[in-house]
Amino acid sequence: MLRPFHLAFPVHDLAAARAFYGGALGCPEGRSAATWIDFDLFGHQIVAHLDPAARPVAVSNPVDGHNVPVPHFGVVLNLTDWRALADRVAAAGVTFGIAPHIRFVGQPGEQATMFFRDPSGNALEFKAFADDAMLFAT
Repeated sequence: MLRPFHLAFPVHDLAAARAFYGGALGCPEGRSAATWIDFDLFGHQIVAHLDPAARPVAVSNPVDGHNVPVPHFGVVLNLTDWRALADRVAAAGVTFGIAPHIRFVGQPGEQATMFFRDPSGNALEFKAFADDAMLFAT
């Protein structure tokens, strides 16, 4: 069984993080304190830690015709959940940095992908494969 990952990341506003991760993304909230909040991101533990000086990094690398932000994080979903998340994020008014689309069409690793940022500028990518065997295909 694949074990959940844990990721702690900086945010400059906990209320905005709570609204984004809990509201827009629908992540159940776990424990919290005055300076951090746990969220359940599709079974994985992410923790927004308050850093009032947090600023996004403005680096990107070209991938299949798009400028992919670095760093970024997210989850590989099944296609049904990926489509539902894309609809949920769009309905919440979140701006896509890279709109939902299929990349590497007809190549090993063909995947559905989308990118957007949280209110603190942290970049997130969610992807899905028609065939999970393509996750590490070369």
